[in-house]
Amino acid sequence: MDKKVLRNLSYGVYVVTSKDDDKNVGCIANSIMQVTSSPMTVAVSINHDNYTNSCIKKSKKLAISILKEDSDAKIIGEFGFKSSRDADKFINTNYNVIDNLAVINDSCGYLICEVIDKMETDTHTVFLAKITNADGYTNDNPMTYKYYHEKLKGTSSKNAPTYQEEAKTEEEPSKKKGKWRCKVCGYVYEGEELPPDFICPICTMPASEFERID
Repeated sequence: MDKKVLRNLSYGVYVVTSKDDDKNVGCIANSIMQVTSSPMTVAVSINHDNYTNSCIKKSKKLAISILKEDSDAKIIGEFGFKSSRDADKFINTNYNVIDNLAVINDSCGYLICEVIDKMETDTHTVFLAKITNADGYTNDNPMTYKYYHEKLKGTSSKNAPTYQEEAKTEEEPSKKKGKWRCKVCGYVYEGEELPPDFICPICTMPASEFERID
């Protein structure tokens, strides 16, 4: 079976937020789709290991911020590779509170949703949520997972529904370049040497958190 075929399915990149009592929580999601138009309903897949999952179950509320191609990549680092259990992901992120839920300013629109049902799989909860509010539309291109993977050189976290372990490939000696991979988010830097002051553009980790992979 060729799992690469799944990469031709279309995915976006979103920040899904909810509440833990008075605390804002959130995570990156890429498996969200509209399933009905009346009432407007979306399906949202969140890993059981994501703290946001339990907060959505408790509050029965969630918001979806649609990231755009030029959204700051550090948003993905904050919300995709840290846990709301341990970190305040909103400290360095500009956001507004709409209907008591945080929405990311650096986006091309947001949805406020009320959970009406859910389905459990071995690893994820698929929430069915009715859209109660939507705004912030812009003409910017929404970020797709393909764009994130190919243009930003980002990878999915292991909690993502679309996660696939990257196969290692060998390059011809004449074309071989130095490659270093961020141990936190998987971003790959290519060049003759990794600058000692390099900062990962995805998760802001320093050069000391990179490993050579070739």
